[in-house]
Amino acid sequence: MGIVHAFDVLGDPVRRRILELLAEGERSSGDVTAVIQQEFGISQPAVSQHLRVLRDNGFASVRAQGTRRLYAVDPGPLQEVDLWLERFRRFWDQRLDALATELARGRRERRIKDDTKDA
Repeated sequence: MGIVHAFDVLGDPVRRRILELLAEGERSSGDVTAVIQQEFGISQPAVSQHLRVLRDNGFASVRAQGTRRLYAVDPGPLQEVDLWLERFRRFWDQRLDALATELARGRRERRIKDDTKDA
């Protein structure tokens, strides 16, 4: 699957939400459908279509357990997206490093202030 195609699949908010649910652990199609229907107000067949798109494009796997269908995240395509994003990570890593420095400075200043009060 090409990276552009992966973003096409992930561009839909319903499919992203389904992946978030599956990232918490394997879920039955009924459980996924109930959450998605409540949050997005779409029909059961529409939820099934989104699950099918995720499955057909490798983002989710499904297995039968009796009469239930259990879905789970398949990490392969997400790893491809992560590799593609790697070249951009430096843009937010620098900001996160700066934030960590500021947070440490603030903690240090509070500690000094607290030590001064106790003395």
